[in-house]
Amino acid sequence: MSKRIILIVMDSFGIGEEPDADLFGDVGTNTLRSCTASEHFRAPNLARMGLFGIDGVSVARSLDEQQIVPSGTYARLRESSMGKDTTIGHWEIAGLVSPEPLPTYPNGFPEDVIEKFEAETGRKVLCNLPYSGTKVIADYGDEHMRTGKLIVYTSADSVFQIAAHEDIVPPEELYDICRKARSILTGKHGVGRVIARPFVGTSGNYVRTAGRHDFSIEPPRDTMLDILLANHKDVIGVGKIHDIFAGRGLTEYVYTSGNEEGIDRTLQYLDRDFDGLLFVNLVDYDMLYGHRRDIDGYAKAVAYFDSRLPEIIAKLGDEDLLIITADHGCDPAYTKTTDHTREYVPFLCCGRDYAAPEGVRRGNLGTRPTFADIAASVLTCLGLPESEISRVAGENIL
Repeated sequence: MSKRIILIVMDSFGIGEEPDADLFGDVGTNTLRSCTASEHFRAPNLARMGLFGIDGVSVARSLDEQQIVPSGTYARLRESSMGKDTTIGHWEIAGLVSPEPLPTYPNGFPEDVIEKFEAETGRKVLCNLPYSGTKVIADYGDEHMRTGKLIVYTSADSVFQIAAHEDIVPPEELYDICRKARSILTGKHGVGRVIARPFVGTSGNYVRTAGRHDFSIEPPRDTMLDILLANHKDVIGVGKIHDIFAGRGLTEYVYTSGNEEGIDRTLQYLDRDFDGLLFVNLVDYDMLYGHRRDIDGYAKAVAYFDSRLPEIIAKLGDEDLLIITADHGCDPAYTKTTDHTREYVPFLCCGRDYAAPEGVRRGNLGTRPTFADIAASVLTCLGLPESEISRVAGENIL
């Protein structure tokens, strides 16, 4: 049995459209393939784990990495939940399938919701439409600065986002406003996340800060994290993990400013002797490059992570497992929207020296029906009894 499992989510690193992509308006999307079109794409270490051996993986041009023989365990995972957002994707990774989508608001939030929000916060609202996060502050930032009204917007995801300039609404006040919004947005309006989006700068040059904070809806039942915690395992969250699970099921957590710090924090935790799960979200792929449709930026971010994978592998103990996956797609070449895309995600697993340890299945495990196979596999590999493993959806595939 494993003592430590390191589970890293490359946020939005999809590997091709799912069979129901037409229901989401995402036919033809493929985040990985789009990234390989860039001359900046490099992924020899992910290739050693098995990235290019996964069912259905395609590339935009011939790559040297395709000639690398995998030594790890790899599979293609299909999302069985009805969604393509961060919350539902991570919940399914943790064993909780969502057959019903979280509410979305393609025409903005209803008047009664906005009225309650304005009454609770004492501030009026601007925008209230689906919008790009960078464009909304460019279009509404000046009026916000003049009036103090809050910029409220959404996207194709189940999110209620609030943008405010730090000189008008200091971050701690903005976070308190988000908590009030979270208390309002329940029941049929229980959006996945309320997101604080502080920004700074002057007219024509507004930029978002690293002070983003997510206020998630609580999972409706126990996830892999709750089960591990109840069984006295360490459960450490790095990056957005605390927010995605509304703080539940964690023994320790740390926020990060982006991928570089996320990787650094992962390495620091690997210097410690813990017993359980280190759950890491690397957000830059999605936030900085996928949504902004920046192919080269996305490819560079993949190459950077790949270049640091040897550092992570070198710190694995004999009983440790590294699992790399994603929570949805966000194809940087898809121009119909700037939203997430409905895609399969990779499952890559290895131990020291990129090889699957003894007792763990090796090679291609094919296409699996749910991300929740990760949760069942983690609980199994950490030695939990079948009675606990059966509480999550999915099957152990290791």
